[in-house]
Amino acid sequence: MTVSTGLHSRTYPDPAAMLRLIKPVTWFPPMWAYLCGIVSSGHAVGGQWALVVLGVILAGPIVCGMSQAANDWCDRHVDAINEPDRPIPSGRIPGRWGLWIALAMSVLSLAVGSLLGTWGFVATCVGVLAAWAYSAEPVRMKRSGWWGPGLVGLSYESLPWFTGAAVLAQTLPALPVILVALLYGIGAHGIMTLNDFKALEGDRQMGVNSLPVTLGPERAAKVACVVMAVPQIVVIGALFYWGKPLHGAGVSALLLGQVWAMSVMLRDPRAKAPWYNGTGVLMYISGMMVTAYALRGLETLQ
Repeated sequence: MTVSTGLHSRTYPDPAAMLRLIKPVTWFPPMWAYLCGIVSSGHAVGGQWALVVLGVILAGPIVCGMSQAANDWCDRHVDAINEPDRPIPSGRIPGRWGLWIALAMSVLSLAVGSLLGTWGFVATCVGVLAAWAYSAEPVRMKRSGWWGPGLVGLSYESLPWFTGAAVLAQTLPALPVILVALLYGIGAHGIMTLNDFKALEGDRQMGVNSLPVTLGPERAAKVACVVMAVPQIVVIGALFYWGKPLHGAGVSALLLGQVWAMSVMLRDPRAKAPWYNGTGVLMYISGMMVTAYALRGLETLQ
């Protein structure tokens, strides 16, 4: 199937469609992870509120918004099957405007990232490259149900967490901060896999080998649950090892809540995956902030 050209008579994009293109609903995870990095750094914000606010805006509306625009442009043929009412296949963003918007936001990302110092700029460069590597040919890591969600998980959780900690301290974050940021990014692989359920038919037709396509919905859901749970178990063990039993208990309770939500979701993965995103994922990200506060008090970060 090709993208419909019947509605592409407009010359300029519809402003409402431009907002939908950059998907504000997706901005929260990297913004939250950036704040987790700020908290976990162990440094007082003090007079650095500008770095906090600028970093949150960069992580969410700018870099994440750019990645969504790039993904929609590169996925316009898949979206014509899955969601033909999206801005590009519907014609509300005509011609190559989707590409121009993504490129312009890439430049904006680098410009804003340069205001966050060396660590912030380097992290922004990595984020921009990861966004295009995920969506664009010839790399298009989205084709793989293993590499694609892994790249997104690391970009949405690990990278902004690392960036928040590095920007505030203007140095390499402590090893526990890097370890925890990496673990939560790995766990987010499972969250990304659950997001692939909504595009199952289009992915199958267009050769995108997501885990729901290659393993089937039931097995893919089970894999996603394991991938989400195991890194959190490691985090819990690390918190107890670092002498933070109350925080470890808090994350344990949130993980038990996720296990319950997983049991509900596994009864009908295709129907319940969106429900899980509003329940289990909320507990997942709550555990991130509990962990961030635990790291803030570690003597090794002082």
